[in-house]
Amino acid sequence: MRRTKHVEHKFIFILISGLLFFACQGPKILTYIPVDQIPQLKMAENTDHNCRNPLAYVPDTNHLDHTPIKYIRVNVHFMNSSDSTKNYNVARARQFGPQLIDEANRFLEKNRKMWLPVGNHTGVFPPRYRYVLSISEGFEEQGGVYCHYNDELFSFVSRGRNRNNYSRDVIRTYGIGLDSIVNLFIMPHHPDSITSTSYKVTSAGIALGSGVKLSGIFESRKHPNAFRGLVNHEIGHVLGLKHTWNINDGCDDTPRNSNCWNRTTNAPCDTDASNNLMDYNANQHAWTPCQIGKIQMNFAQERSLQRKVIQQNWCHVDERQNIVIEDSVFWESAKDLEGNLTVKKGGFLEINCRISIPHGGTIRVQSGATLVLREARLHNACGLTWKGIALESENGLAGKVWSDVHTKIENLPSPLMKDESPMGPSNR
Repeated sequence: MRRTKHVEHKFIFILISGLLFFACQGPKILTYIPVDQIPQLKMAENTDHNCRNPLAYVPDTNHLDHTPIKYIRVNVHFMNSSDSTKNYNVARARQFGPQLIDEANRFLEKNRKMWLPVGNHTGVFPPRYRYVLSISEGFEEQGGVYCHYNDELFSFVSRGRNRNNYSRDVIRTYGIGLDSIVNLFIMPHHPDSITSTSYKVTSAGIALGSGVKLSGIFESRKHPNAFRGLVNHEIGHVLGLKHTWNINDGCDDTPRNSNCWNRTTNAPCDTDASNNLMDYNANQHAWTPCQIGKIQMNFAQERSLQRKVIQQNWCHVDERQNIVIEDSVFWESAKDLEGNLTVKKGGFLEINCRISIPHGGTIRVQSGATLVLREARLHNACGLTWKGIALESENGLAGKVWSDVHTKIENLPSPLMKDESPMGPSNR
């Protein structure tokens, strides 16, 4: 009996102590700090924050949410002769087009290790982009998949006197939303070319701006998964990547090679076959860190073609995309945030490049946390307003923010947001 009373008394003591602890906690108050009141930092020596280093854009696998997946708008065009015998019919095309996009996305979901150089330790990172069929206004019934009939423009000829692989005529004639959508054209080889014994009927492609011409698909009668490497390769060109096997593509982790189609038992393809996306090979399922960084960097450049073809998910705040910084993080690449940003108590964040904050979004620095702005630019990339930087204070301890003279903070409301009412002892 005494043991029971002792346990009850101990429980009551702990309960009262807990209530007293929370009762003694002061209210948490958010204060939006005016730009001209942010304490100034001295300029650091030997800074080189040009935000144009591709490796700074490689997704951090410890913080993948810091690199939101970008969605590239695409549509698919099936070119046919006027008698509709040279490509898939409408029903099959409407089925094949979405399947082709889905299969290409499957490779994007899982990057593979590079085969070259032999014995390499090249890192494997997620590309962090996908494709989405884009349905244009006025063409809703087509669902982003279009069928065209033109005896002069339906075919693809890769060699010979009537070579037209570099011609943009079909893209100019039938392209839809070329300023913001990657247009894929599925084109059969010309019947006259196919009859020639010297003409190779293979799957091939070429990227011309935001238009991509693909051939050898209908003739093969293969499943769409046979062409996912081809689609990713050609869109890789649209995204700013070059071939790796025969030229210097600007990346140290993409070695030149013999351009083997696959591994064989004979030299040089026994050791020099590649599986890289931008080589000509049977796999095309490996992206290097530098290649991924280049793509993500191009997405972040405000006037680039690559940025124009991705969905603008950064304009308005999405609470599901909030980012919380709990450790020490340095951002040396431009970013377009899709949610609010919070530097949690004990966390440290240094921003060195352009950061877009969505409309209605806030940068919150909790008490005991630090934000450093060094040659940064904070703005809303859609020209809308965001709330500003809010310092959280509790029991006399406030979050800290520092800025150098080269930092720019734009698109704030005028007047600035007022202090929020006390939040009480909650942990939000």
